[in-house]
Amino acid sequence: MISVLRTDNSVLGRWWWTVDRWSMAALMLLSAFGAILVMAASPSVAERMQFDSFHFVHRHLATLGPALMLMLGVSLLSPVGVRRLALLLFVFGLLLMVLVLVFGTDINGARRWISLAGLSMQPSELVKPSFAVVTAWLLTRPKKQGCLHGRVFSIALLIFVLALLVSQPDFGMALVVGAVWLSQHFIAGMPPYALVIAAVVGVVGLVTGYFSLSHVQSRIDRFLYPDTGDRYQVDTALNAFANGGLLGRGPGEGVVKDTLPDAHADFIFAVAGEEFGLLCCLAIVGLFGFVVLRGIIRLLENEDFFVLVSGAGLVILFGVQAFVNLAVALDLLPTKGMTLPFVSYGGSSMVALSLGMGMLLALTRRHRQKWQEP
Repeated sequence: MISVLRTDNSVLGRWWWTVDRWSMAALMLLSAFGAILVMAASPSVAERMQFDSFHFVHRHLATLGPALMLMLGVSLLSPVGVRRLALLLFVFGLLLMVLVLVFGTDINGARRWISLAGLSMQPSELVKPSFAVVTAWLLTRPKKQGCLHGRVFSIALLIFVLALLVSQPDFGMALVVGAVWLSQHFIAGMPPYALVIAAVVGVVGLVTGYFSLSHVQSRIDRFLYPDTGDRYQVDTALNAFANGGLLGRGPGEGVVKDTLPDAHADFIFAVAGEEFGLLCCLAIVGLFGFVVLRGIIRLLENEDFFVLVSGAGLVILFGVQAFVNLAVALDLLPTKGMTLPFVSYGGSSMVALSLGMGMLLALTRRHRQKWQEP
């Protein structure tokens, strides 16, 4: 048990008494659930891919430890430090996204991954949390005479990011980024007419994506009209929930992982439902809800507008990603390859989520002096 005196004025001492320890504990618990579920789901997937049985387990654990340490390290930063880190990550991520279009690896018709120093990564994952913080800074920075308003820059950045995402193509992530951007502008006081225009543009973009991208059209059609195409993954996931019942079939006793291609990643919630039952699924959903609500409460206690807008973007991003993954597994949304935060296997996603939640923990620390814009 950690014992730190309230009078401890060291960096770690001040961090311990100001950071949101409840949210941090919930994220750690989600990570523990994830480690158990990856150990349950991934061996069958690895064997089908002719890897060692614990190939994905070893890789997940090798990423999880450093990612959680990264989250704790980022939580030590001040709001100014968070803003500077986000700006660096955003620029770095954008550069890699441009390089992906030329040097990226083509997987199933999508070019989203790039190999860097022998490691494969998805640059758009780094852009998501950093873009939320950069947008908040643009919306809340003081107006200077002769300079364009921050909203203009944020719109230009949004268009650039969306163009890169659609070029990959990654239409689902483009929708998530657009939703977070719109939410932050709503919080920052965007005029009603501008919100309506942004919403209309979003709907037009969705319709355009449906008619111009065949894979998007196929997924939506299969969701709306189940008889029009293959629904193997979703139907298998739903059967897994039905077979699990209230308490589940028991650890290692599930069969969905033997046939579901993404059992360790996009559909890991189905493995939880089959092997550990409804109660485990409700506990996981409850942890996600707790982190989101706790983050909102802590942000509302802060008087710094930058902290409110940036933190809200990070909370919404975390909540939307969790909701999309859970909804897809339960056949409430069309299929979209999006990991379950801190639970699914996925190196780039785990690192990006750790960065994002580390920033949120840093922004929601209590008893901070207000930072000043240099």
